[in-house]
Amino acid sequence: MIIGSGCGASPNPTQNKIASGSCTAGSKFVPASVPLIELSCDSFTNSSSQHRTEVEPASFAFGTTLITSFQVGRIFSGGAADIGYAVSTDGGGTWSGGLLPGITTFQGGGTYSAVSDTSVIYDAAHGVWLIATLPISNSSIAVSVSRSSDGGVTWSHPILVAQGADLDKNWITCDNTQTSPHYGNCYMEWDDNGNNNLVYMSTSSDGGSTWSPASAVTGANGLGGQPLVQASGNVVVPFLTNGSAIASFSSTNGGATWDTPVAVASANPRTVLGNLRTDALPSAQVDAAGTVYVVWQDCSFRAACSSNDLVMSTSSDGITWKGPSRIPIDALTSTVDHFIPGLGIDSATSGSSAHLGLTYYYYPQANCTASTCTLYVGFLSSLDGGNTWSAPTTLAGPMSLSWLPSTSSGQMVGDYIATSFSGGKAYGFFAVAQANSGSALNQAIYTTEAGFDVATRAAVASSSGERPVVSGRSSSSNRALHVPVRR
Repeated sequence: MIIGSGCGASPNPTQNKIASGSCTAGSKFVPASVPLIELSCDSFTNSSSQHRTEVEPASFAFGTTLITSFQVGRIFSGGAADIGYAVSTDGGGTWSGGLLPGITTFQGGGTYSAVSDTSVIYDAAHGVWLIATLPISNSSIAVSVSRSSDGGVTWSHPILVAQGADLDKNWITCDNTQTSPHYGNCYMEWDDNGNNNLVYMSTSSDGGSTWSPASAVTGANGLGGQPLVQASGNVVVPFLTNGSAIASFSSTNGGATWDTPVAVASANPRTVLGNLRTDALPSAQVDAAGTVYVVWQDCSFRAACSSNDLVMSTSSDGITWKGPSRIPIDALTSTVDHFIPGLGIDSATSGSSAHLGLTYYYYPQANCTASTCTLYVGFLSSLDGGNTWSAPTTLAGPMSLSWLPSTSSGQMVGDYIATSFSGGKAYGFFAVAQANSGSALNQAIYTTEAGFDVATRAAVASSSGERPVVSGRSSSSNRALHVPVRR
């Protein structure tokens, strides 16, 4: 169990700094096995949010700089009071951070009532960090980016990418390969939930200052797309389809046009019990040679779909996919339920020597109720592109589901979490909840204090030769039929 005090003072809207008081970036807490650092804390007091809550971190690393962004002050009907961020410029040694200005009415003079679905990227060609967000008002939802040209010290007000009545699940990436014909292009993905989750793309070639008109991707209806750029400059976007499958679409011309989707694999998630908000949204990364890796929660390898494993497919071209293979966190006979993966890959590694880190949530016992389910965070790694894996390490838990903020889709720690590498070390970013303080919750974003040196973590397990035992969909009450995850 992590032990620590709650947060203190309200955020100062004139400063991009971590709030003062007992909630300070760099505070160290030591659970049962791995020391963690609390990166931020919800110090808002607005009545529309559930305080104190932080959820759904994304992350990216470039050189020795690591940045994570996340929701602060979760609102039941969708989104949060603002987007927070934490920055390390020394490879995870020390951290600072703050709140993005100019988005919501609660921070820095914004006009929106909430903001959701953040992701972060670095554009090396233009020397700018970009945080993508989904600002929400009573009449519309926007896709936007905030820019930082000083390494995350200060951030601009949001720049509009697109706007509509019911947009959802945006994600951003940039082409950082100097030999790519599209070096310096950045790509934004989102879906229109009010139009059968039709997926759109937009491209920027000037560091996120301006964006091309939204381009609908023919045949792409789903959510949770995560665009990735291969070393060649080709863009591959894995996503979860409306039909409960993992698919991907690509562009070979810098986002001028987008090919129709191809199948990756069926998605067969088991319903995670306890009214916890989860779905088989993919977590996707690319290695130095351009191999794309996609991980999601799936019960296909378990008899009677008894619990979820995390499974992985790979592709060298975004068209032909291998797998899926089961990630052997636990034995097939275990009762453990695994979900909400956050995959990271060391960008200096590739192929059979690719270093992978995977952070995830789990229940030790899949068959539980809202009052008996116990939530944990785990981590494991691979030194050979996912052929073999280390023993798992528990990072945090047990957490009671009553400690989590509520949404219309269930209790929430995030629809996604993240892992990034810096200096060969893997840093997971995840929400951890502690016991409520009276009527206030106590959930914040954490990472490991020193990261994981994955090169020292020996392989102990492989799922080579395993085959799925569940195929297609079933009417079993233990199987999750896909319902779009909302903001």
